[in-house]
Amino acid sequence: MPKETLPKKTLPKKTLPKKTLPKKTLPKETPSMCRFVLYLGAELTVSRLVTEPSNSIIHQSFHNLERPEPLNGDGFGLAWYVPEISPEPGLFRSISPAWNNQNLIRLARVTRSRSILVHIRAATPGLPVAQLNCHPFTWGRYAFMHNGELAGFRRLRRRLLERLSEEAFENLVGSTDTEHLFALFCDHRRRLVGEDGVEGMARALVDTLAEAEELRREAKVDSPSYLNVAVTDGERAVVSRYASDGGQAPSLYYNVGRRYVCEDGLCRMVDPDSDHHRAVLVASEPLSEDPGWHRVPPQHLVVIHDDLTEELRPLEL
Repeated sequence: MPKETLPKKTLPKKTLPKKTLPKKTLPKETPSMCRFVLYLGAELTVSRLVTEPSNSIIHQSFHNLERPEPLNGDGFGLAWYVPEISPEPGLFRSISPAWNNQNLIRLARVTRSRSILVHIRAATPGLPVAQLNCHPFTWGRYAFMHNGELAGFRRLRRRLLERLSEEAFENLVGSTDTEHLFALFCDHRRRLVGEDGVEGMARALVDTLAEAEELRREAKVDSPSYLNVAVTDGERAVVSRYASDGGQAPSLYYNVGRRYVCEDGLCRMVDPDSDHHRAVLVASEPLSEDPGWHRVPPQHLVVIHDDLTEELRPLEL
């Protein structure tokens, strides 16, 4: 008997929800790692940075706009300051992807601060994905995070360790190039006993990056380092955009104004051209489409003073 031919079943097509993305796709940069955002200003909830903007840190964790690789899924970290309780920041880090961490989403909704750092990680190949390696890193009142890599880190790590003080060495618990850079920064900051405030922080960061470049040259590492670094003490901050040997530094932007708000699903800086700054954002990518975002030039520092005025300084190492 001839085989009976059964009619093929036609399954309904699944319609996936569309992702809400900024209308403008920003230009790509050379490969680098991680994304971060730093905020200083009037108190706001962490969700204003993490979940609410169209290009929030959560969004950048699975679809960042300025890296060829769109994923940053090797963990995240959040540091925030509550100075009326302690000068040292709170810290929450996890190796789970930021887009899949319900604790982060729920915490961000109800946590308020005047100084916030958020980092999403794309781990350097060869370095373990572990909570101890998630940024930001903290020491005393300082918080520190990094986008990029210290070139040839495995080759120069021993030289770097030999330069650290005993205290800085004992405080190392992870294995990332970033935490080792932070240890160098802490030593440089301690030596500048007469330079308080943001100037001491800026000098210590420049000295740290210069020493990192010196170590790279000593180890005869030909590839460039990418050193976008942010450090704050909760009241002021310094952020670098730097790549060695003519490399293209990872993207970096800043936005200043009276306050950063999210209303009816749209986030923006209020009065970005105002002389009365009460809010400053520095981020690897703009969080929103408002016109207040400015690209930080390569080989520059963003220095944020006590009064929340920002200053761009050439960075020569």
